[in-house]
Amino acid sequence: QVQVVESGGGLVQPGGSLRLSCEVSGRSVSSNAMGWFRQAPGQEREFVAAIPRNVDTTYYGDSVKGRFTMSRDNAKNAVYLRMNNLRPEDTAVYYCNVHEVWVSIDYWGQGTQVTVSS
Repeated sequence: QVQVVESGGGLVQPGGSLRLSCEVSGRSVSSNAMGWFRQAPGQEREFVAAIPRNVDTTYYGDSVKGRFTMSRDNAKNAVYLRMNNLRPEDTAVYYCNVHEVWVSIDYWGQGTQVTVSS
C-alpha cells in the first residue's frame, strides 16, 4: 500500500517562508519521479516543482522559480519544498505526487493548505 503524507502548511504573511514535507511509504522517492503541485479555489491544479527519478535535477514552474526549492532525502524517503518570499497568489492546497514512470501511475497525498495573507 502506498501512502503519501504532506505536512508543514499554514498561515504566513507575505514575504514569509514555509517548508513543506512529503513522507512516502510503499514506494521509493529515489526510484520514482517526485513532484509538488498546487490548486487554488476555482482553479486547475498547477505544476510547482519536480525531481526526476535517480537524478538530482529539479524543475520549477515559472511562477515559483527563484523562490521555491525542492529537495529529496533518500534516507528518510521524503521530499521537501522550501518556499521563500511567499505571495498571496501562492495561497493554495499543495499536493505531493509520486509518479511511477514505467507504468504511468500516480499517487497523491491529501494535500496541505498554505495561506499567504497579512
